[in-house]
Amino acid sequence: MFHAFYSSPMNITPKKTEVFCLGYPVFNTSLDKLPLKSKLLVSTINQYSYCISEEDAAFKEALLNSDVLLPDGVGVVFASKWLNGVKVKKIAGADFHDYQLKRLNAISGSCFYLGASNETLAKIKARLQEDYPNVKVGSYSPPYKPNFTEEDNAKMIQEVNNFSPDVLFVGMTAPKQEKWCYANKDVLDAKIICSIGAVFDFYAGTVERPGKIWQDLGLEWFGRLLKEPKRMWRRYIYYGGVFAKHLLKAKFSN
Repeated sequence: MFHAFYSSPMNITPKKTEVFCLGYPVFNTSLDKLPLKSKLLVSTINQYSYCISEEDAAFKEALLNSDVLLPDGVGVVFASKWLNGVKVKKIAGADFHDYQLKRLNAISGSCFYLGASNETLAKIKARLQEDYPNVKVGSYSPPYKPNFTEEDNAKMIQEVNNFSPDVLFVGMTAPKQEKWCYANKDVLDAKIICSIGAVFDFYAGTVERPGKIWQDLGLEWFGRLLKEPKRMWRRYIYYGGVFAKHLLKAKFSN
């Protein structure tokens, strides 16, 4: 399993815009060079999602088959440099979200938010009207439950397709959101489909994203841990240790 750090997964050929890190084809260039294709599936990977993917085969399949896999975490950045000697620039889900909104505002495009509560979605729409007045916005709050029924899925897909957005933002927490996007990609009428999780709350202002100083220092994770220790300790402390064990075994197993 750990040799995947050094070699590409079977049947996956890296593109010029990617490097293999932790066995995954990670995007490693400017967002201006995103692939031009319909139904572009965009996901993110960080130390937490890597660890979870090692325990969840369906999640791993969804990540490996994303068209773009963004390095959303200093753990992935460090792993690439330490294990392979390749420098990777972190691109957070929030960075991707900001980039797409600026692009859509410039072309009078549209986006759809799938996930979160109606209250959070209302706050997102209100802010978008001020920040990006040229962007047409739609949204839908799906039921809050571990697993969706066929009726739930049909309703979610219908809401998205009736709007037919340029960009579909999905925020239902990992790994649920990535697996849902991958499973339903072919029936979704959207040019770009991306899982961005906590970005819904960041943009709505219901959760404060650590400031630029934390981000520039590579300590955004620590800022989030300080703000929400009860919710984030397992993600950053426990899985940080699990991730470190993966790295050490990969580094010294040969």
